[in-house]
Amino acid sequence: MRHKKHAHKSGMPPGTLIYAADKPALQDAKITLFDFDEQHVTESVVDDIAACVSFANAQTVTWINVDDVQVQGVLEAFGKALGFHPLMLEDILHTDQRPKYEDYGEYIFLVLKMLDFDAGKSEIVIEQLSLVLGENYIISFQERPGDMFDSLRERIRKNASRIRKSKADYTAYALMDSVVDRYFDVLDKIGDRIESLESLLAKNPRPDTLRNIHKLRQELIFLRKSVWPLRDVVASMQRAESPLIHESTELYLRDLHDHVIRVTDSIDTYRDMLSSMQDVYLSSISNRTNEIMKVLTLFSSIFLPLTFIVGVFGMNFRNFPELDWPYGLQGTMLLMAVIGVGMYLFFKSRKWI
Repeated sequence: MRHKKHAHKSGMPPGTLIYAADKPALQDAKITLFDFDEQHVTESVVDDIAACVSFANAQTVTWINVDDVQVQGVLEAFGKALGFHPLMLEDILHTDQRPKYEDYGEYIFLVLKMLDFDAGKSEIVIEQLSLVLGENYIISFQERPGDMFDSLRERIRKNASRIRKSKADYTAYALMDSVVDRYFDVLDKIGDRIESLESLLAKNPRPDTLRNIHKLRQELIFLRKSVWPLRDVVASMQRAESPLIHESTELYLRDLHDHVIRVTDSIDTYRDMLSSMQDVYLSSISNRTNEIMKVLTLFSSIFLPLTFIVGVFGMNFRNFPELDWPYGLQGTMLLMAVIGVGMYLFFKSRKWI
């Protein structure tokens, strides 16, 4: 459903960057840059990646955002300009990585998943976000244009904001916090979907109800795989002895870790709810089938003696005195009616009908 196809690189050495076909060239890359400190902020679109080096080596904080990692040549240009390890560049390009934390000494590499919920298709949309944290810079690599960081950009533009007074590691935290906040939005939409399924399940369970329950369960399993490793990522940042992560940021990382735990707990709760809903659906279908079978059985029980009577009078014997009785037909019909009504009243008195 979400399996991603990558360019074939079997037999190639580690760190080889193989781009997907029909991707734009380097000159089409969209790279935005925020350079700021407590007194000033500069916002620009970068055409020359080599120019990012001067910003990255400045004493201000620089946030560089790359919208599409599949733009051919963009990763090589960053790797050459800032001396990034080829294996890290390969992980940025191949966007099926699980969330992780890697310390390269002069910079820290982070991978996490940005999530959104497509209400039309009732499925989770995923995008890999790769972060490279240096002493005075943070670079974010996204799979495609468009993100959830507009509110963060507004905070950077405000003079009195905390992010303007902090180091690059706080900007990295702010990016991660924005991603985790979107997790809660996705969970809220899934929760609304579960509530509507619960109402439908209580009123009129249908086969498509079970399909929707199963689909949501698959989405939650997928969501858990994307979110669960992030707990270890944030914990690794908390325990890191890297000079790139300052003590002032550790408190915020602790809060972020708590948020991730809340997300995973909510996912597990929703999974349990969907499992219970599936059991309720199967039980309701079983009960409905049992009710139908009970009614059919009761009607069969009523008609069984009537069928016996009709069968007796239908036997082809030469001597059958009752056949010559003038009121034989009326008597037989009356007897059958009395038996049928009597059995119905008996079943009714036992509340079987």
